[in-house]
Amino acid sequence: MAKKILIAEDSATMRSLIVSTISAMGNYETIEAANGFEALRILPQEKVDLVITDINMPDINGLELVSFIKKNPNYQTTPLFIVSTEGSDRDREKGMALGADAYLVKPFSPVELQALINKYLG
Repeated sequence: MAKKILIAEDSATMRSLIVSTISAMGNYETIEAANGFEALRILPQEKVDLVITDINMPDINGLELVSFIKKNPNYQTTPLFIVSTEGSDRDREKGMALGADAYLVKPFSPVELQALINKYLG
C-alpha cells in the first residue's frame, strides 16, 4: 500500500514541484493543503505517514502546524519536514526545536527531498 504524504504549502508552484518530486519516486500518495488550517482539517481524516510544510503561510503558519502536530499524541511519531525560504540558523533551530525531523531551505534539489523521504519512509 502506498504511503501518504501531506504537503502544506501555500504556493501552488512549489506544491506541484514537491508533488512531482514525490511522484517520480513511485509508491507514494500525496495529499495537498494550501495552508496550515487546511492541513489541520485533513489530518484527522487521513492516515498520513509524513508531513511536509512551508513556514510562511496564511492562517496557521508552518511553525504553528509543527507545534500542533508534535503535541498531538496521534501524530507524535509522524515524521515532519519543513521546507522554507527562511534559511538562517535561528529559523532552522526553531523548527527543529518544535519537533521537525528535517529542514530544507528553498530552493532545494529534488534529490535532497527524495533522500530524506527514503530515510524516513524507506
